[in-house]
Parts: sequence; C-alpha cells; structure tokens
Amino acid sequence: MSNVVEVQNKEDFLNEVINSELPVLVDFWAEWCGPCKQIAPLVEEAAEEFKDKIKVCKMDIDANRETAAEYGIRSIPTLMIFSNAENVGTEIGALTKQQLDEFIRSKV
Repeated sequence: MSNVVEVQNKEDFLNEVINSELPVLVDFWAEWCGPCKQIAPLVEEAAEEFKDKIKVCKMDIDANRETAAEYGIRSIPTLMIFSNAENVGTEIGALTKQQLDEFIRSKV
C-alpha cells in the first residue's frame, strides 16, 4: 500500500497539505508528462523512507488548474515542500533519487 496521498481538489489540498502537522512534499504532475512518470517511483520510495518525518502528496495539475496556478506551477514535475502552511522549497524537473533525498533532508 502506498504512503502517497492523492490530492483530488482544493479542499483536499487544504486538509492534507496546508493543515498538516507534518511537513508535506507535494508532487505536481500530469498523466501526459513523461518526466512525471519517471520520478513517480522515486516519490513513492521517499514516501516510505521518510514516512515518520514528512507526508507525501500528489496533485494532478490538469484536474486542479486553479490550485496549480495559485502556486505558480508552470512546468512539471514540480515538487514543493510545505511546512506550517508555507512553501519552504521547490524543485522543478525530474530529480535523481539522491537529489530528491537531499531536497527532502534539507527542508525537514
């Protein structure tokens, strides 16, 4: 079973990301995005490895255009870490496992 939470809409984003007690890594992605599919297994691994330190969520930008626009998503994949309702870090593009781990460790 996956530790990644699928954020379906703006209300889910508020509940799962903004109101989270843990820091949250959000993967903004789309079904048609090749690099998004490339990093998906790494995001799943990170959700398992860091499960006690961070929550991991995915949000399909095509189904959530308003939220994606609100956070300035112009290229995907975009990974953001939120802590106490604030964006504390952003990475754009497909990361390696090492880069993803370093990004998470630097923010939590």
